Amino acid sequence: WTSSENMWWKGGWQLAISMTGFGRGECKTEKFQFTVEVKSINHRYLDINVKMPRKIMLLEEWVRQQIKKYVQRGRVEVFIRMENIGISDAKLSVDTELAKGYYESLVLIKDTLNTRDDITTSVIGRFPDVIVSSENDLDQEEILSVLESALVGALTELKKMRETEGQLLQKDTLERCDVLEKDILSVEALAADVEAEYRNKIKQKLDEFLKVYGFESDPQRVLQEAALYADRSSITEEIVRFKTHISQLRDTVISNDGLGRKMDFLLQEMNREINTIGSKSSNIDVTSYVVDLKSQLEKVREQIQNIE
Repeated sequence: WTSSENMWWKGGWQLAISMTGFGRGECKTEKFQFTVEVKSINHRYLDINVKMPRKIMLLEEWVRQQIKKYVQRGRVEVFIRMENIGISDAKLSVDTELAKGYYESLVLIKDTLNTRDDITTSVIGRFPDVIVSSENDLDQEEILSVLESALVGALTELKKMRETEGQLLQKDTLERCDVLEKDILSVEALAADVEAEYRNKIKQKLDEFLKVYGFESDPQRVLQEAALYADRSSITEEIVRFKTHISQLRDTVISNDGLGRKMDFLLQEMNREINTIGSKSSNIDVTSYVVDLKSQLEKVREQIQNIE
């Protein structure tokens, strides 16, 4: 097993939470049924968007406060559906005084114009404001209780999915740390040969240059100059720093402490070391490892963008 696999099975992690997830909750009583769906995606901050029936809009702020107990970061979309069971949304009332006034007015018109008597209840009922429709008064406490059960159910499911995905993101990141470590150790194994190869090339070019201009070469002097230039091309320091950053990256992932900015900084520094190694070395094997290292770092960067 790799070191990351050992850490994974031993436990003791501070688990990360993904920003992507979905949850659904339902609650039904004799009067009401609520269905709540919550989904979340990546976002730099906490951005909550609630869609709910107009009749219970006064509870929107309460819904937002409940969501904040479960979610710290991400774009969260909440869809709340409410159904009344066995009761109507509206109630009807009759303004009898107004109906009476309409009737008396119609009788007066009939008598004055001597028209036939066709005054019926349905005719009077069609006049404005005789029959008035209004919303039933809702039991706010009962509604809040039913909504809370559905909402908590959805948020609990959402949190569970986000934790599961966050756990997988952590595991994947640690496995990529193992790949990074393996590649940089391979580069380290090549570093001595690369430096010797570079030193020999410089020595050869210095000898050729001196011969072209008719100077007698001093072998010791040539070796000193070649060693000086070769030392400037050494990638040992970059390798040491890169290995240190891998260790810090692992610790950060396992502790889940400041994953955002801290990991961004570490990845930035690791990219800088890899770019320096690539610019200093012309060895084709080292170049191949540099390409793979940069690819792995980019994948790690993509993964941490999903973590809360």
